Amino acid sequence: MTTMSALFDLSGKVAIVTGSRTGLGQGMALALAQAGARIVGVDRGAASETAELIGAAGGQFHPIVADLSATAALGDIVEQTVKTCGAVDILVNNAGIIRRADALEFTEADWDEVLNVNLKSAFFLAQACARSMIETGRGGKIVNIASMLSYQGGVRVASYTSAKSGVMGLTRLLCCEWAARGINVNAIAPGYMATNNTQALREDADRNAQILGRIPAGRWGRPSDLAGAVVFLASAAADYIHGVTLPVDGGWLAR
Repeated sequence: MTTMSALFDLSGKVAIVTGSRTGLGQGMALALAQAGARIVGVDRGAASETAELIGAAGGQFHPIVADLSATAALGDIVEQTVKTCGAVDILVNNAGIIRRADALEFTEADWDEVLNVNLKSAFFLAQACARSMIETGRGGKIVNIASMLSYQGGVRVASYTSAKSGVMGLTRLLCCEWAARGINVNAIAPGYMATNNTQALREDADRNAQILGRIPAGRWGRPSDLAGAVVFLASAAADYIHGVTLPVDGGWLAR
């Protein structure tokens, strides 16, 4: 009989985490490492702090520097991971950017930059990982990072809302195509989290008060709040979970 702790044990697994340098990506990379996975962090620059945190926890961190605004590097990310670690078992599609402007003033450049990173590269990296997972016969887990704006419209973030709505739809599509191939595709929708992307909101006293007033938990989320969700969806405990977007939002959607 499989023990409960064994269901969540990621020992021997290899996880690619994009955007692992700071914030939510760093928190999820650390959580996966603490559960036993070897981490391949994909970032635009050095993820020194993440490497130190994972090392201090007794884990292994392998950095890859890549620009996810274009798809050219995606195949190489998987190739490097397989060469260094032997396989790809888990992908966390976390890297993302945001641009803010009124819809009447929103530029094509701000549209394209966000869609390229948040949706286009997320799909093609998932595709590259899935090909490897199927080829090795190991199957795997893909966890996309959606958003509260996968459910809601928001304001002044036209490309971000569109991309994150697309991530939820893409998660369902990939579930339908890959579940029978041994690949679980799910997503996490973080609520309002204290990260670089939300700094402007937290520094706006009125907007900050409005947001906190709607969160039943009464606080902004922290990267560590995603630890349980990402380990669950990446583990054997979620083997029959497919196509789900799991909100981790302090109750925001319930309000």
